[in-house]
Amino acid sequence: MDGRRRNPYELTDESPVYVISVAAQLSGLHPQTLRQYDRLGLVSPDRTAGRGRRYSARDIELLRTVQALSQDEGINLAGIKRIIELENQVAALQSRIAELSAAVDGAAVALQQREAQVHASYRRDLVPYQDVHQASALVVWRPKRASSD
Repeated sequence: MDGRRRNPYELTDESPVYVISVAAQLSGLHPQTLRQYDRLGLVSPDRTAGRGRRYSARDIELLRTVQALSQDEGINLAGIKRIIELENQVAALQSRIAELSAAVDGAAVALQQREAQVHASYRRDLVPYQDVHQASALVVWRPKRASSD
């Protein structure tokens, strides 16, 4: 969530508002098919206090997707369930990647700010070091020998 409190009466795609008969009409499926999908865990709507099913707009879209995969693609219900699980896993991983990317970006900004603070704290009377490439001459130093006189 983004930190703001939501209006409890605001409808979203996840708001459970449709009873099973309306959800069946909106999805083009029979209510018994919706019950079967619920039992199989394909589309699990929210429940009221009296245990009645309440479908959201997202649930209706998922019902249509299940129907399309079954009818148009010929995928069995076990395969559809696995597809849905994998899509949910991908969505969760993408969300986590976005969180981690934001954290990395925040850390990079903090590092740049700290680096700027360190550079700002440098004494200005110091001479900056410059790497000077020297010739490849070999200099040998030998101490003078003490005279034995």
